[in-house]
Amino acid sequence: MLFQPLVNLLLLFYRVFFNNMGVAIIVLTAAIRLVLLPITSKQLKAGQTMKKLAPELEKLKKQYGDDKQRFAQEQLKLYQKHGANPIAGCLPTIIQFAVLIALYQALSQVLLANGDVIGKLNETLYSFLRLPTETHLNMRFLYLNIDKPDTFLLPFSIKVFNFTLNQIPGLFLIGAAMVQFLSSKMLMPAKSQLEKAKEKKEEKEGEDMAGMMQSQMLYLAPLMTLVIGFRFPSGLVLYWFSFSLFMLAQQLFLKKEEARK
Repeated sequence: MLFQPLVNLLLLFYRVFFNNMGVAIIVLTAAIRLVLLPITSKQLKAGQTMKKLAPELEKLKKQYGDDKQRFAQEQLKLYQKHGANPIAGCLPTIIQFAVLIALYQALSQVLLANGDVIGKLNETLYSFLRLPTETHLNMRFLYLNIDKPDTFLLPFSIKVFNFTLNQIPGLFLIGAAMVQFLSSKMLMPAKSQLEKAKEKKEEKEGEDMAGMMQSQMLYLAPLMTLVIGFRFPSGLVLYWFSFSLFMLAQQLFLKKEEARK
């Protein structure tokens, strides 16, 4: 459903913005972010609400101790009182990955379209966007080849466990992972040293599984971005970097707005 519109939008932006595929991807990302703005705003506000409720949840944990059933009841009451929804962030994330998959399919077709495959690409394009069969799309953006992974070739090999690497992640791939980490970190409540020590103890005892998962995902998601992005075309990495950067900017704006209230 999203595939054909994304391909056509990408080619439209490519033509409008200097016949540069990298610029077209950034503009397409900005357009997607604009469309998702109402949904992501709710997601970020829900995250901020959950962050504010963290001290109250700590009090409930202390108050009800090992009575998990009572704690769950009181936790639900607290969420209802403040209009909080701990799973509010799921929908935007699902939509984001749906767009990512569709964009990957779109980019795969566009990035492989140079040469004889232009005719196949034209079958997906609307009539006013169809390309001459001899068209060669410009896939250069800064140091990137948009249709190749964002990696730097090393003059030597590195042995990591049972793998031999002769490449390292490029700047946009590293940037995407870092921005994703910062964005997730901003939504996590600040903890005192005492709380951190308590959490470590609870983790050893197998408690507070939600907190453990949140902490693990903080580091796991950026790591997965690096691992997956290592093989993806850098056009997709550029989209992920731009999307994450726009998300971080939106978070900073909402945080600034909250501080004014």
